[in-house]
Amino acid sequence: MTDVPSPGRRGFLRRSIAIVPAASALTATGFVAGQQVAAQPVPAPAGPASPPYTPAYFHADEWAFIQAAVARLIPSDETGPGAIEAGVPEFIDRQMEGAFGHAAIWYMQGPFVPSSPLFGYQGKMPPREVYRAGIAATDAWCTQQKGGKRFAELDAATQDEVLKGLDGGTLQFAEVGAKDFFTFLLQNTKEGYFSDPIHGGNKNAVAWKMIGFPGARADFLDWVQKPGVHYSLPPVSINGPQT
Repeated sequence: MTDVPSPGRRGFLRRSIAIVPAASALTATGFVAGQQVAAQPVPAPAGPASPPYTPAYFHADEWAFIQAAVARLIPSDETGPGAIEAGVPEFIDRQMEGAFGHAAIWYMQGPFVPSSPLFGYQGKMPPREVYRAGIAATDAWCTQQKGGKRFAELDAATQDEVLKGLDGGTLQFAEVGAKDFFTFLLQNTKEGYFSDPIHGGNKNAVAWKMIGFPGARADFLDWVQKPGVHYSLPPVSINGPQT
């Protein structure tokens, strides 16, 4: 994880949209470039608050870890909302109970041998098990090395230090690959932040509003011949307009 302040992280997110494996993110990059629309600050969503989400897969300690970790990976700032405001923890939890979490459409037979990252994940655990083992191992390491505190109980600077250790390989676990765990965590955090709200993240399309992405509108014929003109319509989810 790159050691940069929050505004730098926000810039990193914009640059990384093109590598997020979600059609919405890929389309967003091209649209904003073509229309030359500057990103606008996003106010907090209006309206009554929804009831708190109850995780279906993660237990209480794991849920606390997920919330703390994604809050450091995409923090809120003056540019826009962070991962917590966008509902990223809910997105990740829902993914654990779906095809991704179970690796339902992946080839998961042996042999399991060390491979180049170019080949992608090559482990025997499905992602949901990687998360469970990775959280447990990280919390155990923090408890031993950080004064008896779990990851979620550490201050922000120390949490960043731990996340960098997972990413950079300075933390090693016997039960699960620390780098594999962090890779899933970062990938799913970005996906949850930029995904269609139908999947549980990007609440009220806050990330789309921040980058100027129109969402799943039926057509843009009225705007094709208007380069440089600000696109003023709000984003639309697969489920319909977002407030």
